[in-house]
Amino acid sequence: MNPVLNAIKVPFHRASLGEEEIQAVSDVLRSGWLTTGAKTFEFERKFADYIGARHAIAVSSCTAALHLSLDAIGLQSGDDVLLSTTTFTATAEAVRYLGGRPVFVDIDPRTMNMSPVDAERKITQRTRAIIPVHFAGQPCDMTTLHDLAESHKLHIVEDAAHALPSVYKNRRIGTLSELTAFSFYATKTLTTGEGGMVTTNNDTYAKRIKTRRFHGIDRDTWGRQGGDQSWYYEVSEVGYKYNLSDLQAAIGIVQLAKCDDMNDTRRRIAERYNQAFASSNALEIPAVLPGCQSSWHLYVLRLRLEDLGIDRNRFIGELKTRGVTASVHFIPLHLHPFHPSCRARPATLPCERHRSQRRSRPSQHAGFL
Repeated sequence: MNPVLNAIKVPFHRASLGEEEIQAVSDVLRSGWLTTGAKTFEFERKFADYIGARHAIAVSSCTAALHLSLDAIGLQSGDDVLLSTTTFTATAEAVRYLGGRPVFVDIDPRTMNMSPVDAERKITQRTRAIIPVHFAGQPCDMTTLHDLAESHKLHIVEDAAHALPSVYKNRRIGTLSELTAFSFYATKTLTTGEGGMVTTNNDTYAKRIKTRRFHGIDRDTWGRQGGDQSWYYEVSEVGYKYNLSDLQAAIGIVQLAKCDDMNDTRRRIAERYNQAFASSNALEIPAVLPGCQSSWHLYVLRLRLEDLGIDRNRFIGELKTRGVTASVHFIPLHLHPFHPSCRARPATLPCERHRSQRRSRPSQHAGFL
């Protein structure tokens, strides 16, 4: 047994699961129907009501949600999509699935979200859409981004993988733009193990996503269980295997009922961290802007290494020896070899460059929660 791992007191994440989730899964197993069915549709209805959206479409991951959303707006090969370089690779991957080109945008130094100023600089005739990423649960400046999109006739697909249940100007994330993609990965506030959701108020988008999430078939298996021709179906277009199962949805229904309470717990933990770290010259605590409520998916500390006296790796290692696990979010996308055609010159991303420079420089960060 590793003595360090055995002594962990504050894990990077522990899912908030209880007997209710276990019972819900057991009920589905006893029902005999395991794949997409009544529980999935119930989860969709309850999620849409919770968010305040007209439609919620359950899918297998947030990556699938982004892919289907970009497909719904008609993204084509050669189109450019603006997105923050500070995000997980899935945000850019979804653009590439459709032959689009991710264009990396610098960050706002306060929130580490997309900088609307730099986004406007990067718009060209090829730009088709913007993907704002609500980093760590802090909502982006959606008012400015919507104005920018409207003036240039661009689509907005929000990456809300971190942002359930974040709020922007008294509205939940998921109600602000044409399409919003959520994640139910294991570390999220609401988890189904793996899974995701698309929210939209657009009936046409919703119909297309529902068909294409299951092989382009006009009637899913559950929908073919009744009627004189229950066996009949048609493949109307190319689709994908992106549906969510009833086993996962059953967990999601229970988790959704606890979502506000789980978010309150994260907020209280973040407040304790803020109180503990605010007086340290070596640590920069995260900001939540006025009019916003964060989901606190991550608690991100930025390190002022000249005051700390050790580098980021040593800092994370010292935490681990004390029973506290941490990680880095994220290695900027323009630094990865997977995106060679999209690599930005360092001078074009000055805020991100400052945040993620070598260990001897300030503004490195490690994430908790």
